Amino acid sequence: MSHSMLGVIDATSYNESLEDLLLHRSLAAVPFAGRYRLIDFVLSNMVNSGIQSVAIFPKFQYRSLMDHLGSGKNWDLSRKRDGLFFFPSPKLENTYQGIGSFNHFAHHIDYFYRSRQTYALISNCFTVCNMDYRPILQRHIDVGCDITEICHQGRSLEMYIVEKSLLIDLIENREKYGYTCMRDVVTDLRSPFNVCTYEYNGFAVMIDSIQTYYKTSLNLLNREVWNQVFVSDYPIYTKVKDEPPTQYLPGAFVKNSMIANGCVIEGHVENSIIFRAVHIGKGTVIKNSIIMQKGMIGENCELDAVILDKDVKIESGERLRGHKDQPIVIRKGTIQGALMNS
Repeated sequence: MSHSMLGVIDATSYNESLEDLLLHRSLAAVPFAGRYRLIDFVLSNMVNSGIQSVAIFPKFQYRSLMDHLGSGKNWDLSRKRDGLFFFPSPKLENTYQGIGSFNHFAHHIDYFYRSRQTYALISNCFTVCNMDYRPILQRHIDVGCDITEICHQGRSLEMYIVEKSLLIDLIENREKYGYTCMRDVVTDLRSPFNVCTYEYNGFAVMIDSIQTYYKTSLNLLNREVWNQVFVSDYPIYTKVKDEPPTQYLPGAFVKNSMIANGCVIEGHVENSIIFRAVHIGKGTVIKNSIIMQKGMIGENCELDAVILDKDVKIESGERLRGHKDQPIVIRKGTIQGALMNS
C-alpha cells in the first residue's frame, strides 16, 4: 500500500491577493511559520504517507522553489529510483487552468508511464495541514471510486486520488472528454466516472489570500492549532539551515511568539512570528506581525499587524500600524524610513 501511490504537486497557482509576496517567488515557495515554505506541508504529508516518487509541476518564478527543495534530500527523496522530479511547463500559458492541468501533464507523459505506482495523488502546493493519505487511498479502493476528491468543511482542498491508468487516459484524451484539469472532471455532473468525496476532519487551510496567510500564521501561536499541524510522528520537513542560537540582549521582552534561530532581539516582541537572522533594535515594539528572514528593524520603532518580506530594513523611529483584517505588507528588499521618504 505505501508504495502504490505517486505524488503530483501542482505548483502553477498564482493569486493576485498575494502579489506582494510573489514578485520573486512562486506561491509554493512563500515562507511560512518561521522556517518553512508552503510546499513543505503537502510534500511532507506525501513522504509521511509512504510516497517515494513526487513530481512537481511549477510555472512561475520557480528558481527559489528549486533552490529550497534541491535534490529532495531533506525529505528523503534523493534516490536512485523514484525520488523528486521537476517538470516546468515548456509553454507558459497566461491563463490559469486549475489544479492538475492536463496540458501541462501531457508534456511530461513519460513520467506517468514509467512510474511503478498504481495510483496518483494530485495536490495543490498551498494547503497547510498534516494529513495521512493512506486511509484515504484505502477508502478509495474499498468503495471502488474512480476519483476521490478530498474536502474540508464541505470545501474542496483541490487534492485528488485517481488510478494512474485513468489519469493517463484523461491526459491523452483531454480533447475528447473536454476536460482541462481535475476540477473539470469532479464538477461535471454528467461525468462518466465514479467521483467520491472524502471529508477530512483535521486542521487544513488553503493559503489563497494575504488575509488567510496572516490569520493562519498567527493562529499557529495557539498551542491547540500548533499541535494539529506539527505532529511528532508526522514531522514537517524543510531545508536545513545551520544558524547560531538567537541572542536575547538586555531589555528584550518576548511573549507568545515564535522566534527562529540566528536572531538578535533587543526590543519587545508580542504575538508575532520572527524568521531567521532578524535584528530587532532597542526600544522597538512589534506586535501581531510576521518578520521574514534577515529583516533589520531599527530602534524605537512600532510595528503592529505588519508582514515584512525578506531583507526588509525598517529605519529607527518608524511607525507601521495595520489591521488584523488588512495587514500592511512590505515587499522584499524594501528600505522603509526617513531615507526612503526624503
